[in-house]
Amino acid sequence: MSQAAQSKTPQGKPGGPRGRGAPVYGRGPPGGVKGSDRPRRPRREPVEEVWVPKTSLGKKVNSGEITSIEEIIESGLRIQEAGIIKKLLPDLTSEVVDVGIIQKMTSNGQSTRFKAMVAAGNENGYLGIGQGKSKQMRIAIEKATSQAFLNVSPIKFGCGSWECRCDKKHSVPFKVRGKGGSVTIEIIPAPRGLGLVAGGKIKRLLQLAGLKDAWTTAKGSTPTMNSTSKAVLDCLRQTFSQG
Repeated sequence: MSQAAQSKTPQGKPGGPRGRGAPVYGRGPPGGVKGSDRPRRPRREPVEEVWVPKTSLGKKVNSGEITSIEEIIESGLRIQEAGIIKKLLPDLTSEVVDVGIIQKMTSNGQSTRFKAMVAAGNENGYLGIGQGKSKQMRIAIEKATSQAFLNVSPIKFGCGSWECRCDKKHSVPFKVRGKGGSVTIEIIPAPRGLGLVAGGKIKRLLQLAGLKDAWTTAKGSTPTMNSTSKAVLDCLRQTFSQG
């Protein structure tokens, strides 16, 4: 047998003439290369920043002098720190409602930025909506989340439907109308068990606020979430201010 025939690799076995295995592109399978003893890198957990109050209102909330948002609204104080809301409402959750791209021409060329809209609510009578812009999507979402916490408002529930007349707080106490830009939204009390008669994103905002039964009507350019979310928040704020 010739030397060239002996150097050929048998069919079905990995490896070439030099004994190398099949090439692995990228990082390979999870956990490292099969058969290697290299340990897997541990996952880095996000570190929560400790809130240090900077305003006099934040110091009062941190010390326990003020225990609810209603006290802040009645005293006419302005919330300037998102940590105040997180301290008073620890069960508040945020959700990205809408994202988009902003492009414009400048003297240096085309500029691209990202915008994000975030809603914060605890499904128990509190809702806030914020918007943020940045060159990075992550930073835009963080800005929108901080703004949503600052815009959190209490909502008053009741049973304003003549078809129900129960004592449970499952709908709005009376008919309210809110406006944001070209969008006008009206929320009408509904009987218990009906659910939320609304569009997809409007329905999700009402669910974050904690509303269970309601009829809604919307007019204007409702696909524009900036105006639609402002109209929804304006409606729900009137339940607390007028009630």
